[in-house]
Amino acid sequence: MWFLGAVLGAVLAAQVHSELWIVGALLGGLSGWSVGSRARHRAEERFRVIDERLQRLEATLQRLEQAAPASADASSAGTGAAIARDARPRAAAVPAVSVTLPEVDAAAVDAATKVLPEATAPMTPQSPSPSHVRQEPAPPRQEASPVWERLLRGNPVARVGVVILFFGVAFLLKYTYQHVQVPIELRLTAVALLAVVLLAIGWRLRVSREAYALVLQGGGVGVLYLTIFGALRLFGVLAAGPAFVLLLAVVALSAALAVLQDSLALAMLGAAGGFLAPILASSGGGSHVALFCYYAVLDAGILVIAWFQAWRLLNLLGFAFTFAIATFWGVLDYRPEQYASSQFFLILFFLMYVAIPVLFLRREAGRFERRLDGTLVFGVPLISFGLQVGLVHEFPYGSAWSALALGAFYLLLARTLWARRSAAQPLLVEAFLALGVVFTTLVIPLAFDGRWTSAAWALEGAAMVWVGARQRRLPARLFGTLLQFAAGFFFSQDAVVPAGEWPLLNSGCLGSVLLAVAGLFSAWLLESRRDDLLRRERCLIGLLFGWGVAWWVGAGLHEIDRWLPYAWQSNATLGFCTISCLAFAALERRLRWRLARYPAFALLPSMILLALTMVFQTAHPFAYLGYVAWPLAFAAQLFLLYRHEAAGQAWLEWQHAAALWLLAAVGAWEMAWTIDRLVAGRAVWALIAWPLVPGALLLLLAWRGERLRWPTGAHLATYLVKGGTPLILFVAAWFVVSNLLSDGDPGPLPYVPLLNPLDLAQAGVLLVAGTWYWEVRRLALRPVAALPPSLAWTVAAAAAFLWANGILLRSLHHWGGVPWQLAAIVRSDLVQAALSLFWTLLALATMVLATRRAQRVPWLAGAGLMAVVVGKLFLVDLSNAGTIERIVSFVGVGVLMLVIGYLAPAPPKGGSS
Repeated sequence: MWFLGAVLGAVLAAQVHSELWIVGALLGGLSGWSVGSRARHRAEERFRVIDERLQRLEATLQRLEQAAPASADASSAGTGAAIARDARPRAAAVPAVSVTLPEVDAAAVDAATKVLPEATAPMTPQSPSPSHVRQEPAPPRQEASPVWERLLRGNPVARVGVVILFFGVAFLLKYTYQHVQVPIELRLTAVALLAVVLLAIGWRLRVSREAYALVLQGGGVGVLYLTIFGALRLFGVLAAGPAFVLLLAVVALSAALAVLQDSLALAMLGAAGGFLAPILASSGGGSHVALFCYYAVLDAGILVIAWFQAWRLLNLLGFAFTFAIATFWGVLDYRPEQYASSQFFLILFFLMYVAIPVLFLRREAGRFERRLDGTLVFGVPLISFGLQVGLVHEFPYGSAWSALALGAFYLLLARTLWARRSAAQPLLVEAFLALGVVFTTLVIPLAFDGRWTSAAWALEGAAMVWVGARQRRLPARLFGTLLQFAAGFFFSQDAVVPAGEWPLLNSGCLGSVLLAVAGLFSAWLLESRRDDLLRRERCLIGLLFGWGVAWWVGAGLHEIDRWLPYAWQSNATLGFCTISCLAFAALERRLRWRLARYPAFALLPSMILLALTMVFQTAHPFAYLGYVAWPLAFAAQLFLLYRHEAAGQAWLEWQHAAALWLLAAVGAWEMAWTIDRLVAGRAVWALIAWPLVPGALLLLLAWRGERLRWPTGAHLATYLVKGGTPLILFVAAWFVVSNLLSDGDPGPLPYVPLLNPLDLAQAGVLLVAGTWYWEVRRLALRPVAALPPSLAWTVAAAAAFLWANGILLRSLHHWGGVPWQLAAIVRSDLVQAALSLFWTLLALATMVLATRRAQRVPWLAGAGLMAVVVGKLFLVDLSNAGTIERIVSFVGVGVLMLVIGYLAPAPPKGGSS
């Protein structure tokens, strides 16, 4: 409605005069807003009345249901004669129920009672009918009429007429000035007399026809404003001093009339006429000092009225006119030489409209404990600061000094009001305190570049969310949220602009931090008041929280990328993530903020991601202060797990296991690099370093895990099974790969079978795996403990067989001169003969031991290996004709098979497996 009224008002005013479309739009918007508010209020009142009627009808039906069963029980207990005797007293008992139904007639109650079941209210000749229910009129509801209803009641036709009359007088003044040769003093006197006549008639009719009288008085006040200002500015027949004395008198008159008659409409009509007078009478020139002095007088009148009456619409009207006209003048006509006077009036208007909300709460404190004029409280500093920036843009650090002064002013004002608690509500003190913190925080970004707009919008948006949450206003909460998103958009548009020459203390970093703080504060505030939000609105909590976290992370990563060399960035990022996650953990504990837990537990995924990126960036993880970053990160992760131990979520168990994996991986990587560097790049030394840290962790878990109270003792299955199984698979994979690919060169040491570093490391891996498996079975930790023991023995036998063959091949390489290449090893007669004899010896030992222990399965395994040897003799060794190796192979295998035939000729019968 306000938009439609503004459009129609602009069109109609433009038809009268092309320069009056702004005035018409303003008046039309005000009228449309009034009509729409009144219609909405009537609809809400109608729905409220219907709801009250339904509630009263339900209460009546419940009382009838309670009275009817009592009558039915009493009638069934006696005889037929008793029923006849007692019918009249019982019938008299029900009509005694008295309810209040001012809007429900007897027919409605009768229709409602007919639907009751017969068993509940049996119908007898003496039964009470609903028509007997006595109805009493309800006392009238004493409710304060809404402000808009007070503004619109009375005679709207007369009000429109006086507005038209006001425009007509303005046009008449211009026309007579241009065409009529009558002394201007006489013309102005006539117009002033007309205004006095309107005032006199209105005052006389104030009792008999109150609404009509108020309209006439408002029109008279507006005509007086127009006449005095025209005499001062347009015609020059009145000096500045007497003119402002007269204006002050008119202001005092209109304020007195409005206060004496308790008329918001008169106050608004008088104020609107006063503000429109210079616009209508202006010829395009004149002094801005005279204009703003005139507006200062009008605003002083509004301030005086605010001392007696809490008229919020009047305050908003003066604020809108004053700062809108000041903004238009500043954009179109301001010049640097006008700085002093402009600064004076800006400070004056700012102080006036800061004082008005304090007076408003002073008047309304008894009735509206949670009421706050958010438009003035937050709109005045926002618009004033924007105008101030326009005034001081030519001064170095002018915006920063202005923000500092504004922040100090609001902090001092909040302290003063807090000391005088009877003079203001705590809500207003909190608002002023928030504004003081906001503008004080803006000082540093403003001192470096011009990104103050985005930061100010974000913080103002957070303040609007706070006001909307405190006052339970959905539009304020939505506006504050959208304002923060708009601030982020415009802030990102200046990403290419230089942000400053100091790390951290630059507008890019600090501005991002302010955006993050605004988003996180809004998310926490809405989360703490979740029950007051609409169901669909609750999605804003997660959205604002993610918004704030994204700006925080973006600020840190941008500073690291901008100021640190490439090689240092990974560990610096790790340090930043560690500090950030600890900070979110502190917020979660301090504020009992559930959402802050998720960024806190993002530390481990961040560590894993950074470890993967370091593979392509650095030689080892402890480089470039990594020896500081990584231990701190692991300590922080352990602290976070301990802090949330009582939560008991399943995903925390995986955090324990994943932290163990990452510790083993980073430790193995760093150990391999260190050993390789110490031995000048010898391959086998770097290779044996990889299983040292995982193996040590597994031994520690197996030997001391149960005894250590936390974390392993409290999560024994997690560390031994979930965490230990991948480590066992890793060392097993290393065991297989090292046996197949490495020649075990221990240089500069000589190679000695079983005593060289590779063989010792592989033996250690087998010992670690066996110890881990034994401990898991002892503790009965599933699912590893549920595996059959035969499977474990099979794996152990296969590992031992592979290890023994590796030792043999490496010994042949170092002592027999066989090249460490697959093709050379396969073609070597020495290797083939040695393998045949070695496998036969293994088969012999296995079969003899199985025979003595009466174990059938091991004997069959040895026999299978023997069959492989026989097949190898005829398929591989037989092709080496004329070599001593072939002779040794056949003779040796044959002799050993004779020994087997003597000691273990057949598998044990009925032996265990």
